[in-house]
Amino acid sequence: MSIDKKPVTFMLLAVLAIMVGTLLTTFIPLFVGTVVPDTDKVIPYKPLEVEGRDIYIREGCNNCHSQIVRPLPFETARYGPPSTLAESAIDRPHLWGSKRTGPDLARVGRKYPAAWHYQHMKNPQSIYPQSNMPAYAWLADAKLDRRYAEKKMKVLGYPYTTDDIKVLEGKTEMDALVAYLMRLGRELKP
Repeated sequence: MSIDKKPVTFMLLAVLAIMVGTLLTTFIPLFVGTVVPDTDKVIPYKPLEVEGRDIYIREGCNNCHSQIVRPLPFETARYGPPSTLAESAIDRPHLWGSKRTGPDLARVGRKYPAAWHYQHMKNPQSIYPQSNMPAYAWLADAKLDRRYAEKKMKVLGYPYTTDDIKVLEGKTEMDALVAYLMRLGRELKP
């Protein structure tokens, strides 16, 4: 007997399968519990790093770079141990990414010094001639607006004081982006 020859039976079985799948995916998580990362070990962002993260998002860096090392042999061989939940516990939104046109940046802050990042942002092809990353040299001329940062951090509920935000004075968007990149891989207290 072929099930596709009986449309009513086929439809009922399909509806039953969808209902079972829906019930399982809806109710199993209620009994399993949730995974909550330990944020006690996470080092909070500094104001300059927050600004750099916002620039990273604004410039679409996460469209080409992921920030999560998956537990696959070819990834761990290149990028190190798999990422942990705690490494991105305080990130909103998470910047794990799903596509890698460029390399993974989960721990790039431990890999290169700040001078390397400045050079790479100004002219990626000077470091990797085959790179298709655009240059971001203009970020070195774009000054951070401390007043906007203070307002933004107050609205978002960041625990920074006006004195904390004074470190942004005289800094450029390039400084902020490099500070954020230098933080990647250094999120957790030893």
